[in-house]
Amino acid sequence: MMKTYGCIGKKLTHSFSKEIHAKLADYEYNLIELAEEDIKPFFTKKDFEAINVTIPYKQTVIPYLDSISDIADRIGAVNTVVNKSGKLYGYNTDYYGMKALIEKVGINMQGKKVLVLGTGGTSKTARVVATDLGAASVLVVSRSEKEGCITYEEAKNKHTDAGVIINTTPSGMYPDCDSKPIDITCFNALEGVIDAVYNPLCTNLVLDAKRRGIKAEGGLYMLVMQAVVAVEKFLDIKIPKETADSVFASVLTSKENIVLIGMPGSGKSTVGKQMKLDGFTFFDTDAEVEKRCGCTIKELIDAKGEKHFRDIESEVIRDVSSQSARIIATGGGAVLREENVHCLLRNGKLFFINADVERLKATDDRPLSDTYEKLKKLYSKRLPIYQSTADVTVPDMKTAEEEAQYILTKRLELIK
Repeated sequence: MMKTYGCIGKKLTHSFSKEIHAKLADYEYNLIELAEEDIKPFFTKKDFEAINVTIPYKQTVIPYLDSISDIADRIGAVNTVVNKSGKLYGYNTDYYGMKALIEKVGINMQGKKVLVLGTGGTSKTARVVATDLGAASVLVVSRSEKEGCITYEEAKNKHTDAGVIINTTPSGMYPDCDSKPIDITCFNALEGVIDAVYNPLCTNLVLDAKRRGIKAEGGLYMLVMQAVVAVEKFLDIKIPKETADSVFASVLTSKENIVLIGMPGSGKSTVGKQMKLDGFTFFDTDAEVEKRCGCTIKELIDAKGEKHFRDIESEVIRDVSSQSARIIATGGGAVLREENVHCLLRNGKLFFINADVERLKATDDRPLSDTYEKLKKLYSKRLPIYQSTADVTVPDMKTAEEEAQYILTKRLELIK
């Protein structure tokens, strides 16, 4: 069998590694799901050139290796294995990815108390990185009482002076997007939050931190940067930082949703359909509500009231926004519920199409704005909400094509 490159793990359905490596190097990279009993035969056979290792095998593989790097030894976990003439060498490139992410966000750990949530392989990486970056103390937070760890209750009762929190647990990871590992409300000295979870792009933990003005980011940059170092180990080359950053921007651009918000009749669906992006799917949440209910929104509101419609709309938004690579045109009132905004921000940026009120048209199929007077009143009430919620406000333009191009341009500027 031909030797290959790839990633081994227990469950790799939602892994981004294959596409990241495709952007970094010219080789076949496979996602290889292995049960625990398959690990020994796999490493005995050694039928690979080089591989990455992910959950839950970062410590399991160590006994099968001939040598591991100093950093991997300090961490006690390996995520990259290179086969050199039958000898297996282990490295931990997560270390470099985590360090690069912290530096990108601009979090200064010097002299800070750092809480690391979780006890697995990535937790070990975070502890070593935090120590190397000058943290005054690093405390590991566990759900159960363990030697060398504190509990979440202890963290919230005795360590509210923590300056940085690093999440290495799967809490908040797709499909469990609604969860979060800890409530950060009580941490008044918090200056930075790092979450190793990269799917969704922004977990609830990251969104909570950003809402408080705290520097925070999810794990996609870490994932890309550790892959960069892995490729360097695989091929014995050096990848320039500009290339690495370009690959990250490319991956993010291919994943991040474009969410269109604004008044009924502002042209959200028309603008959304103008954006032809490879791999992206267009969704109209109003159309999805009608499909789910088997009737028009007007019929739904007339029969069961606005609250029932809003509840179904929230379900649709939660489902649609949980996936990436989507262009989502929302209903005019979607952003009135904070939970909807939260869901939309997990994987996307929000663009407010600020059509002039004179351009908007009252129509019978929109019961909340079926007269021009209702429309004007609704516009005045909602305008501040649209403006405060949006990442970008799209000015009133002559055509939907112009507005679509404006959004695509601004989106790239935000990513860079």
